[in-house]
Formats: sequence, C-alpha cells, structure tokens
Amino acid sequence: MTFTVADKTIDLPINALTVAGWTGRNRDAVQHHIDELKAIGVPPPSTCPLFYRVSPELATLGAEQSFLGEQSSGEVEPLLVFDGQTFYLGTGSDHTDRGWETVSVAAAKQLCPKPLASTLWPLEEVKDHLDQLQLRSWVRQETGQEWQVYQDGTLAQILPLMALWQASAMGEQHQPGSLSVMLCGTVPTKIEIKPYRHFRFELSDPVLNRQISHIYQSHYLPIAA
Repeated sequence: MTFTVADKTIDLPINALTVAGWTGRNRDAVQHHIDELKAIGVPPPSTCPLFYRVSPELATLGAEQSFLGEQSSGEVEPLLVFDGQTFYLGTGSDHTDRGWETVSVAAAKQLCPKPLASTLWPLEEVKDHLDQLQLRSWVRQETGQEWQVYQDGTLAQILPLMALWQASAMGEQHQPGSLSVMLCGTVPTKIEIKPYRHFRFELSDPVLNRQISHIYQSHYLPIAA
C-alpha cells in the first residue's frame, strides 16, 4: 500500500485493519440511530464504540470496486494510519453490505473492500484543530449526473480519534515494518441510505486550506445460486 505524505511516500504492507463503529460523540444521537436500525432488523451493538477487525487485504486505493449483489453502500470516515513511529490522518469509505447488516454487522463489513484516499497528513499538523476538519461525501448513479450531497459533518461529531485508537488496542497489534490502519466512524447522511454506483468523499482542513479526496465506482456482481 503506497500513501503520499507531502513530498514523500510510505510504501508498507497493512498488517491490521479495524473499522470503528458507533463512534458518535452525541450518545443520545447514537442510541437513536441504534433504535432506528434495530427497527429494520439490524442487531444492536454489544457496546459503544465497537471495533470490527477486518482483513487487511480489504484496504484498496482503487477507483473501480466490485461488490456481490446490489445492496452495499459507502460512508466517509477519518482514517488513522500508524507506521510504528508516526500517526497520519487520511480518509476512507467503510463500504458495507446493507443486506448482510441485518444478519451480522461484522460480516457485512468483512464482505466489502474499503476504498481509501492515497494522501495522508501527519496527525501532528492538525491535532490542534481536529474538530474543525470536515467530512463530506457525494453520490450519483450514472456518469455525467449531478453529484448529490450524501454526508456533511465535522470531526467534532466523532469521538476523539486517539481515544478511539487507544480503546481499540490497535497499538498492541502493530508489527514492525507494516502499517496499522483504522477507519474511525462516520457522520449522518443527508439523504436515504441506499446503493449508489459512484461515491466521492473528502476530508478538508479549513484552517490550512487543503483537502484529501477520492472517487470510486461500484460494479455489482451477480449472485449465482
């Protein structure tokens, strides 16, 4: 996995990949969302936040992704990357199979690649204004259509990232010469949660006036029976 940080690259394998869920800072809002999902058959988490270990091979920088069936969708999340010495911040999409969520959230996350943007920032550069960083995503069904705003929020809506990292025990899993990576939760959607073929997401820094972004297209594979 090759990430770009300013004028250098980080080219190391990912050894551990974790997806943090139920990480909203407003716990009443989190419980409301849990209740909404429970009403449509999604089992509630055993604890909040909850950390889902998934295969490192699911991390991808690709712009073309394939998913089984047509029930999966993405969501923008902050991304923590640790190389053994330095923490970096980026962004990715926790693409999840919504059909399988009603059976097992952990399985639903394991079934889908996790598209990541290839640019990272040293966490040290943004740690004094993390809550001001903005997370946005846009969706569309076909090339050429107008993008629709899907999510728009800030990191102030998510539990502090380093507290999540410590709670996940990711540091204990790190192996020298590799990367440990964690998707840290998301912000609410503005429109209906459903599959869209094109997903665009962005992490922006209004203080240092810069952005990290990525776009990917979903290809749906037929379910043979």
